[in-house]
Amino acid sequence: MTSSRRMRGLAIAAALLLVLTACTAGFGNLKLRIAAGNSSGVYYKLAQPLASAWQADLGIDRPQVLQTQGSPDNVVKVLAGQADVAFVAADVAADRYQAHPGFAALARVHDDYLHIVVRADSDIRSVSQLSGHRIAIGSPQSGVEFIAKSLLIAVGLRDSVSTTPRGLDESVSALLNHEVDAFFWSGGLPTPKLADPDNRSRLRLLDLADVMPKVQALSPVYSTATIPASTYGQLLPVTTLVVPNFLVVPKSMPDEVAEALVRGLFDARPQLASANPAALSIDVHPGIETQPIPLHPGALRYYRAQKT
Repeated sequence: MTSSRRMRGLAIAAALLLVLTACTAGFGNLKLRIAAGNSSGVYYKLAQPLASAWQADLGIDRPQVLQTQGSPDNVVKVLAGQADVAFVAADVAADRYQAHPGFAALARVHDDYLHIVVRADSDIRSVSQLSGHRIAIGSPQSGVEFIAKSLLIAVGLRDSVSTTPRGLDESVSALLNHEVDAFFWSGGLPTPKLADPDNRSRLRLLDLADVMPKVQALSPVYSTATIPASTYGQLLPVTTLVVPNFLVVPKSMPDEVAEALVRGLFDARPQLASANPAALSIDVHPGIETQPIPLHPGALRYYRAQKT
């Protein structure tokens, strides 16, 4: 009996060791792809240190950071199994979720501020004065294009402007070269391309205060904020539209992976803030605010644990 009990004890111990080993190395074979927008944007700047943090925290190969067109493209990639994590603007996420609810949120990360930019010497002083002008509205399949088209429709300018799809770098060049008269950009503060000393003195932001009621009616995720004059060396602060950003994943992601990713996100806040000041707003308390996109069960488990 003693020998039998000893054998059973050894068998149990071996099984426990196997379980513990599996748990410890459970993420070792995990491969992640992060859909992160263009290389000039805040998404991409934050994705790089986040990938490194997840590599260290989970003991996995460094996640691949994918350059994409932006939020709509990112959602498509997650739903198609071409990305495992994506940065997505909340308005795009809310719009796509209605038809394709195959993804869930890990966290609200930072907020984007809508920039409508003209040349510093331009006669254009308000959104209504964009009528009759040439406007760059962001890259195709980008969150910028999504919000630009929505705003132009909301304020009745869709048929009175000429639009061209251009990314941020192209938009800045086109504006300064007089190929367009204004451009849209949605990004964190500050957006490095716009804060560049060679550009900031030649650019000016339009104030959106007079059109905000119409624009906010487009989506429950929209809110109003001010871009301080000091952000880009402007003479005056401007009122503009704020759009939250979410990290989203497929609903099929295992709970333990989602929980680990959320933990790694918040643990990496110092590194993210060093990459871009927009990450200074990343915090557990606003992080849970991802309505109307539901939190992944693994993410919810993490947030609940923080309250105990």
